[in-house]
Formats: sequence, C-alpha cells, structure tokens
Amino acid sequence: MSESTDPASAADQIAAGYAFTGPALELGALLWEGACLPDRQIRIPLSMLNRHGLVAGATGTGKTKTLQLIAEQLSAGGVPVFLADVKGDVCGISAPGTPSERIAERAKEVAQEWEPTGFPGEFYSLGGIGPGIPLRATVTSFGPVLMSKVLRLNQTQEQSLGLIFHYADSKGLELIDLKDLRAVVAFLVSDQGKAELKGIGGLSTVTAGVILRALTAFEQQGAAEFFGEPEFDTGEFLRTAPDGRGLVSVLELPAVQDKPQLFSTFLMWLLADLYTDLPEVGDLERPKLVFFFDEAHLLFNGASKAFLESITQTVRLIRSKGIGVFFVTQTPKDVPADVLAQLGNRVQHALRAFTPDDAKALKATVKTFPNSPYDLEELLTGLGTGEAVITVLSEKGAPTPVAATRLRAPQSLMGPIDAAALDTAVKSSPLYARYAQAVDRESAYEKISAEQAAAEAAAEAAAAEAAAEKQAEKQAKEAAKGARGAPKPEPSLAEQVVGSGLFRSLARSVGTQLGREISRSIFGTAKRRR
Repeated sequence: MSESTDPASAADQIAAGYAFTGPALELGALLWEGACLPDRQIRIPLSMLNRHGLVAGATGTGKTKTLQLIAEQLSAGGVPVFLADVKGDVCGISAPGTPSERIAERAKEVAQEWEPTGFPGEFYSLGGIGPGIPLRATVTSFGPVLMSKVLRLNQTQEQSLGLIFHYADSKGLELIDLKDLRAVVAFLVSDQGKAELKGIGGLSTVTAGVILRALTAFEQQGAAEFFGEPEFDTGEFLRTAPDGRGLVSVLELPAVQDKPQLFSTFLMWLLADLYTDLPEVGDLERPKLVFFFDEAHLLFNGASKAFLESITQTVRLIRSKGIGVFFVTQTPKDVPADVLAQLGNRVQHALRAFTPDDAKALKATVKTFPNSPYDLEELLTGLGTGEAVITVLSEKGAPTPVAATRLRAPQSLMGPIDAAALDTAVKSSPLYARYAQAVDRESAYEKISAEQAAAEAAAEAAAAEAAAEKQAEKQAKEAAKGARGAPKPEPSLAEQVVGSGLFRSLARSVGTQLGREISRSIFGTAKRRR
C-alpha cells in the first residue's frame, strides 16, 4: 500500500466514508495492513441500491455468497430481490443456514450477530425446464433485437428481422411462439407473400434462409419451451411476503446452464420488460427491486451495436423506475464501458494474474477505482475467499473511499435445498396454477396456415372447374368431328325409284300413253275419265 503518515488515521478516514445516517446494508469489516478492524464497518446505503452495481472476481472467490448476503439484507429491509441461480446453490436462501465453527469465527471477526435465518422465496424456471414456476415470453414481447442476439444474426439480418416483426404487427399476426415467427418468415418469401415487403425493403430468400436455419437450431436446443403463453408478468417480482419482507425470486438455471447465451438474453428481456411496464418514480428511500444479473459477460459476448445500445439505455433509465441492477462477472472489462459507467457500487473480489491477459485485466480493473491508499494491484491478487475491495455511492451520491473488506457470512443456507423441499415450495406457490400450464391459442401460424389452406382449396376448385370446362370442350369437338364423318342415311323407296335407270327411261317415254299412266300411278295422280 502507499505511504501514509498515520495508518490509524487513514483507516479512520476510510471508515468515516461509510458512516451513513439512513438505512444501510452491512457488508463487513475494514481490512487495513493485514488486520480486520471489526469496529470499522463497511456499509452501503439502501437508497443507493438503485444506482446499480458490479460484483466481480475470479471463480471461487465468493461472488455468490456476496449476492446472498446482499439479497438477505434487502429482503429483511422489505425490498424484493431477483437472483439468477446458475449453479443451483442460491435456492438455499429460503432455508436457515447451518451453524459451524468457521461461520462463528467469521462472525466474531466482523462483529456480526449471526443467527440462522431463511428468507421468503419464489422459484422459477425458463419455460418449465427444471424445477420452478415456468417463465415464458411471447416472441413479440421478446422483440427483434433480443431475438437477433440469441439467433446470432449479423446487422443486416437483424434489420430484416425487424421488418418481419413490423409486418406481423401491422397485419395483426400475433408472434407468440417460434412456429409463429417461422410461419411469417416462410410466408414473406413465398409466391403469395413476396410483394408484402417490397415497399419497405423486401426480404431476400438468402436472409430468410439464414433466419429459418437459425430458428431450427435454436429450437433443437430446447428454446421452443421458453416462448409461449401464459406470458409471465414481471410485476410478480415486486411482491413482499405477508410479514413485510421482500420476496426473493430465484430463477433456477442449472438445467439450461449449457445454453448461457439464451438465459443471459432472457434475463435481459426480464429487465427490459420491467423497464417498459413500470412508472417513473425518481429517487426512493429504498428501491422497488434489486436485480442481480449473474454471468453477465455472456450477455455481452458477440453483442451487436443495437443490442449494446439497448442494454445501456435500459440500465441508464431504469434507475428512475426504482430498479437497481447488479452485474455479476469475473472482471470489469467483461462489461462495456458505457454500461460500466452506470454502475455506482463496486464489490471486487480477488483476481488472478497467472497469464499476460490476466495481468492486463488486473491493471485495467485497478484503473476503474478511485484513488486509494492501497496498492490495489497487490491487494487484489492477495484477497482471500470472502474478502473484497469495495467502493459505493454515499447518501449524497459521491463515491466512498476504497475499502478492503472482510465480508459477513450469509445467514441462510449456503448451498442447495433438498429437491423435495424445492418441489413443494414451487407447487405451493399461488403463481403455480396461473403459469404452470402452457396455452396455445390462435396466432400467426394458425392464421397463415388457414389462409394458405383456403388459398389451396380455392386453387384446387379453380383447377377442377378449368379441367371440367376443358373436358366439356374436348367432348364437344369430338362430337362435331364425329358428325362430319358419319355414313349417309339409306334413300327412301321413292328416292330409289326416281334415281333408277328404268325411271329415267320411262320419263323419256312420257309422251306415250303407257308412260303417262305409269307416271301418274307413280306420283299418285288420278286417271282422267273420258
């Protein structure tokens, strides 16, 4: 650490920066010159939790326990909390912790009155995969920007997807699940639908093919379960328990942890949906909800410019709606600078410097902290598990001095609860009956299928009518041709006689009496009487 004329005075100055007058969360005790000072407590004002934060550190340094510690105190203070449980061990927050010598020793070191306590919790899952009340979103509410992110589309393809969403919205075609989106894409490149987008840019067959293939791959990962109805009302996260404590909403993700891009993007949808629905409230004495965004680096990997702009805007503006967001990741450099600039509260656990890249990340992390009497490069590589470097915003909104801190121990169970207990908690929730059963109502897929079926039926009827007309015409032509080639009818007896040689001979002899008599007899005339 850097030189100081009076080490005790420096420690006092740091501790004085955390002496808040209003409600605050107790994080731990100050570490100074290798010693833990239990009488110098490090805290964070409750009113500043909506100014967002970052919890960072290498794997195994205690980030999850820090989340649990903060979430417990928020719940106790009547503030609802949302936690993403990637590894499956955060669900223990609903059960009392297990006393141990190690916990007792930690509590004594940091002047903590520790007692085992469970907190009210609700447990959710993405689309019903794994234990928990199913969280579903419609494709329409998910939107083209987030959908492009999970489909890994480039900028041009993302713009085309935006046109597809615009068309569906203007035509009243509800995009509820993935088959709805696929049906609209396929329709817009069909012979019937090609003209629909010509006025606003059109959709190339190549781009449509890319989107359809991406949708197929997406579904093969099980993503179809996440889109549908009933769509979850994110306002459910803002509830409190009957005893006034804030509900801790835990999203169970172990069953989908092999699909990190999907769940990180889905978390972003939850946050964006809250931003859209909540009214402006300005600065509050305590936030309406604190949202912990675990594995945050997965959200930003390969993100498009539009996606990053959307995240930055959401984080910047959601503060005024009473929502605090904490990103949890390994190093601050995992978070884009524009987003990092919005995070006023920092809890930095130990970093490793085993490789040149690690050393570079360490130097970059040090630069993100205010000036400090500590040698932060040395300190950050020497912190133990459950220790962190902290700076937060004071009640006046100014950064507090950087403080190395030994953190308190969570009072709830630091591990997963029994599977049977989790299942019981899920099914006993009043939300289970509302969201457990999926509903598949008429939407874009059904409407387009019905129109195509009607069009095909009309085309078949027209083809049948044309075939019938053609057959009738053919029959008429054959009848006329047959009439021209038919044999002449047999002549009558009179025609035969008239045409005979005898008749012609008699006609020449008509002047004679005998000829006249015969002629009259043949033509039916009567003899004249003399």
